[in-house]
Amino acid sequence: MPKKRPAIFDEIAALPTESINPRTASLDRSSTMGILKMISREDRLVAPAVGRELAAIERAVDLVVTSIKAGGRVFYVGAGTSGRLGVIDAAECPPTFGTPPHLFQGIMAGGRDAVFRAKEGAEDRTGEAVRELTRRGVGPKDTVVGIAACRRTPFVLAALKRARGIGASTVYVTCNPGPSGVDADVVVAVNVGPEVVMGSTRMKCGTAEKMVLNMISTASMIRLGKVYGNMMVDLMATSEKLRQRSVRVIMLATGCSYEDAVRVLKRAGRSVKIAVVMILRGVPKRKAASLLDRAGGFVRKALKEPVS
Repeated sequence: MPKKRPAIFDEIAALPTESINPRTASLDRSSTMGILKMISREDRLVAPAVGRELAAIERAVDLVVTSIKAGGRVFYVGAGTSGRLGVIDAAECPPTFGTPPHLFQGIMAGGRDAVFRAKEGAEDRTGEAVRELTRRGVGPKDTVVGIAACRRTPFVLAALKRARGIGASTVYVTCNPGPSGVDADVVVAVNVGPEVVMGSTRMKCGTAEKMVLNMISTASMIRLGKVYGNMMVDLMATSEKLRQRSVRVIMLATGCSYEDAVRVLKRAGRSVKIAVVMILRGVPKRKAASLLDRAGGFVRKALKEPVS
């Protein structure tokens, strides 16, 4: 008797990312340049697809900003490539925006080891997802961002269900649009179409997810006063490159000399924000910090605050 195929077989087969891409069907007969041209052509489809989801991404940013203002945190949850992208975005926020390490956190199916070595079976461990949210004390003030390129990753779905159950805000990022059965506050479904290599969602899907996470974290930080103009003013100068970038930001923001920027940055306790306000308002460190505090951390607003 023929073996009955499980429902998951048909579920996966119906996903756009599991479809055969007619534009790349000749991959195995192509030259290296031919392969690269096909990959490049498909990659150019990603940015417009992300652009079509800006309204949903905007709502996701609003949830994140609301959480952070309320004292909450942001958790990226994923498996495989999706999980690693969440870990990367969370890890890059502290040096870029001066956020505390706990503010953005990545939760990876399979734990820390799976970041470096694939543990694909970990995506089915729903209990692990629930336990990890519990261990990290996820609560109503937090936002949980589930990332699942293929739309059905059990680890991610379990985390979102648990987050909803405890009152946390939820965002679901996927590259397979259509009915998902996922109960989330915001669904960002980027339709990138079939992959260059059938089912290899580390390619276009991974690129799309990285773009979406970049938008969510960066736009949220801008909304919270971490940028002046288009310059990072809350970066952490933890390396020589970042120290010199800090000096350059001060010079560009104020028009001062390199020597003055270095001197004031030191007096400002290495805070670029405080240094900029000190120079442009002609006030000492304590007064500059007070102006920033009254302005909610926004440099532009601090420059307009009355000096008492």
